[in-house]
Amino acid sequence: MMPSLTFSPVQSWWVQLDRLTPPPAIRTLLRTASYQLRLAPSGPPFEPIIRQRQDAVLGGGQAGPHQRATIVRDFSRGPVPTIVLGGFVPDASEAVFLLRDYLRRQGSLYCVNYPRHGFHLELLFAQLDDLVEELALRYGQRPVIFAVSFGVGLLLEWLRRHRVVGGSPALRGVVLVSPVACVEDLLPNASAKPTTLLGRAIKPYLEPDGVVDARLVEKSRAIFSKMFEAGAQNRAALKGLMTAGELQRLRTAVLSTIQGIDYTGACERVQSLRRMLPPSAYFQLELLPLCDAPTLILYTEKEDAVIAEGSPTRRALAAAHRAYFPQSDCRMVCNPQGAPVQHASLIFHYTNFLPILAGFYRRIRTRREQLAA
Repeated sequence: MMPSLTFSPVQSWWVQLDRLTPPPAIRTLLRTASYQLRLAPSGPPFEPIIRQRQDAVLGGGQAGPHQRATIVRDFSRGPVPTIVLGGFVPDASEAVFLLRDYLRRQGSLYCVNYPRHGFHLELLFAQLDDLVEELALRYGQRPVIFAVSFGVGLLLEWLRRHRVVGGSPALRGVVLVSPVACVEDLLPNASAKPTTLLGRAIKPYLEPDGVVDARLVEKSRAIFSKMFEAGAQNRAALKGLMTAGELQRLRTAVLSTIQGIDYTGACERVQSLRRMLPPSAYFQLELLPLCDAPTLILYTEKEDAVIAEGSPTRRALAAAHRAYFPQSDCRMVCNPQGAPVQHASLIFHYTNFLPILAGFYRRIRTRREQLAA
């Protein structure tokens, strides 16, 4: 009988990498080599067995199928699954492009990619409710929700709505990267000239008459493309993060997403942000805490290209993050040896984020083992 194959030696290497930070070139070599030991995610989008809530939203005529998010799953037998909510762009799958392998080693990875031809808050939240319930009933697991930029606003609004009805989702942990949770985070004064790139991109969608010139969508695309390309220009630094082939695949995917979001999709994404309350309002509504799970809040050293000065979300979380998340840690991600870390720069500053994230996931695993004992 042939001996069974095992990846134990490889796994032991990754366990050690959770505790060490090797040079970027070595980490890139090990990461790309690991892709060759397993298949990349493929096939149709993940379809949960539990879908009562999303079917109710669709069946009730509140939303259409074109407004339904696509969930891409990278299956793993690890005990801590992660659900990723991305920003306006790129898709969640691309936002964690370099973190994907690390997150998958913790457990299955579920990337929630927003629809390109529409957007609907209630339908998205129904999909999240169904997915969290399925993980609990089918696998006995509680997920980490990993939210980035605009995705943080979606997560906070989802948690707020649960608190309104006296509940709280069963989560293992929460990660908030460069939070954007309300329009005021980008445009503190709607009548003034925007001071950030993202503020310039969304301001036309917020005009009082509610009419958006379709040509402005092209301008928004140009701004988002510029923001991505600005990070991709430093090719010397990127050589230590990904191969030339990876960079080309990433660039193609990101620009395809930016170009693929149509007029309706762009308008409905921004209008959903407009519906969200500033977190400071949660105090008056007596909705705190939002979640008791361990929480990591990450801002970067150079948020000012996106988040406006005086951002109410940043002010609230900096002053009272433990009122929102009692087990939270609020950190600044810096790069002391190179270009400053930009807003939600999980790709181009991957090596600056990874040690902090690895520490957080170790904390969750240790906590789980202690509770099991």
